[in-house]
This record gives sequence, C-alpha cells and structure tokens, in this order.
Amino acid sequence: MAARPLPAPDLPHVWRGRELAQAQETTVPTGHPALDAQLPGRGWPLGSLVEVLQGEAQQHVWQLLGAGVAAAIAGRDPAVLVHPPYQPFGPSLRAQGIAPERLMCVHAERPASRLWAAEQALRCADVSAVLAWVPRARAEELRRLHLCAQAGQKLLVVFRPLSAREQSSPARLRLLVQGTETLEVLVLKRRGPPLLEPLVLRAQPQMLSSLLGARQNRRPLLQPLPTGSHVLDRPATLAA
Repeated sequence: MAARPLPAPDLPHVWRGRELAQAQETTVPTGHPALDAQLPGRGWPLGSLVEVLQGEAQQHVWQLLGAGVAAAIAGRDPAVLVHPPYQPFGPSLRAQGIAPERLMCVHAERPASRLWAAEQALRCADVSAVLAWVPRARAEELRRLHLCAQAGQKLLVVFRPLSAREQSSPARLRLLVQGTETLEVLVLKRRGPPLLEPLVLRAQPQMLSSLLGARQNRRPLLQPLPTGSHVLDRPATLAA
C-alpha cells in the first residue's frame, strides 16, 4: 500500500513560491484596492526596500504613493524626499491628505550624495518615510538602505530608471510604472509568484477625482450675461 504524503504544516512565517507570503508584516494601504490584493500584507511594506522603475522620474509618483505616504506620516513624523525631480505641488498633496509642511526635501546632485542623504534620513528617529530618486546604485548600496529601513520600520521607496530592470536588487517589492493617461503597474518582484499582466489603476486619487468632478458639475450653472449687462473690472466697494 502506497504511503500518502503528509499534509504541509501550517507555518505562518514560511511562504511557498506559488503563493503570496502570509507572514505577519506591517504595511500601509496603497490606496488602490487592485494593487493591495496583489501585495503580501495588502499594502506597502514598512521596514523594507520598495523599488519603483520609471521611464520618467516624475511620472505618476503621487498617484501611486500618495495614499501610502499619507498613511505613513499620519500622526507620526514627517517624510523626507531625496532629490525629487520637481517641487511637490501643495494643493494636489492636500487633496490626497498630505500636509506639504510635513515633507522635507533634500537636494543632492551626485548619486553617492543621494544615497548618503537617504541613509541618514532612515537613521533619524524623527522620520517616518523616505522617498529617494537614485539613478545609479549598486546592489550592496541598496541593501544598506534596506537594512536601515528594517531597523526603524520605515517606508522606503527608491525610484530608478528602466535601465535598472536587468540589474540585481535586494528590494522585497519591485514595480515598473508606465502609462501616460492611465497608471499601469507591473509587479516585477514580490514575495510570491510573478504577476504576468500589468495592473491598470486609477491615475487620479479618489479625493482629487471627486473635487474635480464637483467643479465640473458646477460649470453648467454659469450662464451668459444678458445683453446690456456690465461686468465690474475690479471689486465693488461697500459704503461704510
């Protein structure tokens, strides 16, 4: 009589390659339910390196990460942006629940200086998240950042160009972001099986879309002025 295989033990800290990791880890929601469903822990992991590859350094950054950054700094310490390609736009950030005054920007031209600034920010107890734009970095340099984020359980996202796709990386989560009108995310690496098809996500955050929709709905209420009406070219003055 052939022996039956024993059932696999239920070990919460062990994951199989064909399944998403089920080990307990601290995460913050991405703001995109479709993306959360494809990530271990259902969100951005805290205490590990998240790598985002982009064709253009500024493309879809806040659409992808706005909700995660807002959750990471909510009631906690500020976030540090290491050499962002553009100055963040305050009103758009506020629409996503991010107070611009809680973002600190560090400008450094040399890649080595950016890596150093990111590491120092991760080591600072008064920082909850670090977003760094690093065009060139060796695997051991990225691993060093990963270990610093792990020690402080901080949100760490490193943005790199598409040319880095073929390079090895210690990132636990690696994404490729593309698209212009839409936000397309390809999960290159995660603790689980590869995701063969890209995810098409909302390009605008829900709160910002609601505000724009409300503004659009108000426009038809503005009617042309009747013939003979006059428009003041400056505010009217009220008599005392």
